[in-house]
Amino acid sequence: MLSIAVCDDEVIECCNMAKKIEAILEEIKIPCMTCQFQSGEELLQALESFDIVFLDIIMQDLDGMKTAKMFREKANDKILIFVSSSREYVFEAYDVEAFQYLLKPVNDRKLKSVLQKAVLKTESRSQEFIIVSRERQKKKLFLDDIYYFEIRGRIVDVHGPEGVFAYYEQIGELENKLQDYGFFRCHKSYLVNLKYADGYNRQEVILENGDKIVIAKRRYDRFVQEVLKVMRENGGIV
Repeated sequence: MLSIAVCDDEVIECCNMAKKIEAILEEIKIPCMTCQFQSGEELLQALESFDIVFLDIIMQDLDGMKTAKMFREKANDKILIFVSSSREYVFEAYDVEAFQYLLKPVNDRKLKSVLQKAVLKTESRSQEFIIVSRERQKKKLFLDDIYYFEIRGRIVDVHGPEGVFAYYEQIGELENKLQDYGFFRCHKSYLVNLKYADGYNRQEVILENGDKIVIAKRRYDRFVQEVLKVMRENGGIV
């Protein structure tokens, strides 16, 4: 199911855009969930991992362009679509890797075309995910969006480009679930997504985001085997 955010400080416009998006995706039989935000601050504070974000530019306080730059620091792989009544910011949109720039009022045919292209882009990435529970709610976590799991007792911290998400699970059960998906338990407290390994030594693995994860001595040889295997599978010559 696609998770879509619509951010516009004009409540009616925000609501109308969300309804249009839902209607178009229902028509092309793509299940989705939309969340509405009336400020950049609200969007940035949201815990949800969105696949597509529709963002107005001209907003009070924190404008859309500043919001986008801060959003990109947390999520550099999400689809960002600007919606604005002005052409003024078209070239700035390239700086934050915007997928599309739509002018208000948004033409329904144009919106449908952009949505279809955005959906195709989201489907091109790996869609494996796990379902976790927190506070009696279920949440879908895409494996491609996870750098590593950190275990603190029965609490699991999921580290990804959008920050940390915590929930309850036993590490043994989690390890069993992910043993065929490129994750390796390099230490009793860490389960690492090996595709994000940027380097390693006998003490630690360095991830692409700069985090350093300790490697237990007794797990080092097996870690090397697994990380080299993943590197080869992803085109590395090792």
